[in-house]
Order: sequence, then structure tokens, then C-alpha cells
Amino acid sequence: MHTMSGVLDTLTAARELEAAGMDCKQAEAVAQAIRSGQGELATSADLSALEVCFTATLYRALWVQAAGIIAAIAALAGIAVGLASLWSGW
Repeated sequence: MHTMSGVLDTLTAARELEAAGMDCKQAEAVAQAIRSGQGELATSADLSALEVCFTATLYRALWVQAAGIIAAIAALAGIAVGLASLWSGW
């Protein structure tokens, strides 16, 4: 049973089933049932686009986390400097 871009070619499949001895109506019904059960299949292009989108989202999230960590370190350093200046004044 041949496929076109990952989708079952129902005409070819039905003809192959008929050639194997299946009744014409049954062969068509089986081929169509298999095709209906496949639903939407992802292509290589779909997966590549998803990979690009996922990678961009991941890097964006990592940059946001890095910025948060740097901001937290800066805030802690500011607090440490403030405490040190208060302590030295005593």
C-alpha cells in the first residue's frame, strides 16, 4: 500500500487488496477505513517548524531566567552594601 507524503493512497491500496483476492467493495472500504484512521500526520517540514519554534521559546525562557538571577544578585549586592555601610557607621 503506497503512500503520498505519509498519507495512504486509497486507490492504490484498494487495487492491491483486490489483486490479493478481496471483493472490490470490501477493498475500497478497508482502504478508506485505514485512511480515515490516520487523521492528520505531521510532515518533516511540520516537525522542523516545531523544532525552530520550540528552540526559540526555550532560549527566550533561559534568557528571562538569567535576567532574573542577575537582578536577584544585584539586589542582594545592594542589600549587602547597605548593611555594610550601616554597620561601619556604628
